[in-house]
Amino acid sequence: MNVAIVGASGAVGQEFLRVLEEQNFPVDNLTLFGSKRSAGRQYNFRGKNYTVKELRENADDFKGIDIAFTSAGASVSEKFAPYITAHGALMIDNSSAFRMDSDVPLVVPEVNGEDAFNTPRNIIANPNCTTIQMVVALKPINDLAKIKRVHVATYQAASGAGAAAMDELIDQYRALTAGEEPKVEKFAHQLAYNVIPHIDKFLDNGYTKEEMKMFNETKKIMHEPDLDVSAMCVRVPVMRAHSEAIWVETEKPVSVDQARQAFAEAEGVVVIDNPTENSYPMPLHVADKDPVFVGRIRKDLTNECGLSFWVVGDQIKKGAALNAVQIAQYMLNHPRK
Repeated sequence: MNVAIVGASGAVGQEFLRVLEEQNFPVDNLTLFGSKRSAGRQYNFRGKNYTVKELRENADDFKGIDIAFTSAGASVSEKFAPYITAHGALMIDNSSAFRMDSDVPLVVPEVNGEDAFNTPRNIIANPNCTTIQMVVALKPINDLAKIKRVHVATYQAASGAGAAAMDELIDQYRALTAGEEPKVEKFAHQLAYNVIPHIDKFLDNGYTKEEMKMFNETKKIMHEPDLDVSAMCVRVPVMRAHSEAIWVETEKPVSVDQARQAFAEAEGVVVIDNPTENSYPMPLHVADKDPVFVGRIRKDLTNECGLSFWVVGDQIKKGAALNAVQIAQYMLNHPRK
């Protein structure tokens, strides 16, 4: 495999390098691309140093590339997609640029891996981080009984706003401890010692773009256009693992025992659910882990067909780089004749 990473110097780009190493992904040749500012930086992969090349409007830079993992923002993806895919490279894009395009599959391998083979534009979209971990948890329940409605409240880490945002959170705590005024640049308000019910831009319907991503992407990934999804997305002072409180209504009742067994048997899910021992998933322990963790599984007291559960996943890993690499792995492990 000849692999490229676009946006190699960013938080997700760096995670791509780690995940490719951890997953023992077959990389014969690696090419790193970045902005003019990051060009020339060197990163080690499997004992060899690679220099970041400037991303240019030149399709020949991607000649011979089999897979390009891109994470440099929607505008960059939109601008450079024609160059990246011109010679047949498969672009697995981590931005929001193509997610809702009808001719671009939006893929979470545990849920809709087969969609990855329908790529008329040689582009596969990686879903939003919050959507990824939610649909991994929804799939086993939906297999038991069709889900009619989802309500979700997210508790999203600083990592969702990038590496600079993680640094800002640390700097805010440091400044406040020193009695100084904290710097606020990456968030709408101070995040340290605070929660902010605002991620991405507000829309005319009162929801944010982040919340509407969950609404739209879940329907597309699960092939359920009539599925109702309502989200409240909140930024919390956590470094890199997102948490979600999820309520689902199914067409017929699903018991807690049935749900717990389905979660336990589901691909990519780990159950931590022992309230008597205060055992449940927490971002502190989930950071840098691959699976999606589920706990606090219980009946919804207001709805006979309702369930409630708590889901935690590493935003940079399963929410971004790992899912993209798993898409490529799925395609390699399920080759078309």
